[in-house]
Amino acid sequence: MHSSFMPPRQVKIGDAAAFAGTTPRAIRHYHEIGLLPEPERGGDDRRRYGYEDMIRLLWIRKMADAGIALDDIRDAFATGTASDDADSGDGVAGILERLEQTLAEQEAELRRQRTAVQRMRAEGSRMGLLSDFVTDRLKSLPEGSLRQADLDSLLVMERIFGPLGAAVHATRFIVLATHPALREDSDRIDDAEEALDDSVAVDDPRVAQVAAERHAFESALHAVIEESGLEKDDDALFDGWDTLHPDDGDDGDDGDDAEDEADLSSGRREADSMSAFEATGKMPYDFSPARLRCMELAEELSAQDSPAT
Repeated sequence: MHSSFMPPRQVKIGDAAAFAGTTPRAIRHYHEIGLLPEPERGGDDRRRYGYEDMIRLLWIRKMADAGIALDDIRDAFATGTASDDADSGDGVAGILERLEQTLAEQEAELRRQRTAVQRMRAEGSRMGLLSDFVTDRLKSLPEGSLRQADLDSLLVMERIFGPLGAAVHATRFIVLATHPALREDSDRIDDAEEALDDSVAVDDPRVAQVAAERHAFESALHAVIEESGLEKDDDALFDGWDTLHPDDGDDGDDGDDAEDEADLSSGRREADSMSAFEATGKMPYDFSPARLRCMELAEELSAQDSPAT
């Protein structure tokens, strides 16, 4: 028995969209960008779509679902190969190659993001924001011995000097976390420096007094670092970093500590970071003139203690 059903020779935009799995609005957009030629209109001035139009719509939908940009699909159709021989068309092949590379990059970025989220869950939200190279330096500390301000400082240091610079700076917080007396002195001097607000003149005697206290504290802190062997651990950090990143521009000269410190501000920062000088100038600190003068005096005292070069 023969069916009485007769397929339509042409369909309206709504039926075309439904069959292709898209929307009338999307089809109109295809017309606007030259991806799909405008079809003939019927007596009611509405677009009518035939078999070839539907074939092109299906191609567009399939290629778009694969992640190919509409502009690239249009270029592929312009070569005359997309609908005739999709497998052998040079235009489509080039588009697919670029798409595969893009997808690989997206997959790598998703893996990086997932790893970062997992680290934040495992290490804690703030600790997990730091790189493995820094957190490995801190894992020996008792849980809760680091303060939020310590981690904030390391986050800033890593942005300016990279993971290696932040790992070296972490030595300071290792000592403070394991020496309560030094932590107490550190808190006291921090409070004294914060008290040097805009109401204090730069030549106020308190400025020089706090600078002397800061200098004495930093000397005591460095002495503990030397006695505990942490300074040798710092040296090992450079070697460990060079092992992990052999192509960071190391000239092979071990040099002295000054050269190592200078290297912290070169290629060992984050890939998208600026120079240490630029970054330092863009990181705001609400320091009063008196506090800045206190910092200068403390540095001068430290320079006086250093051997002449």
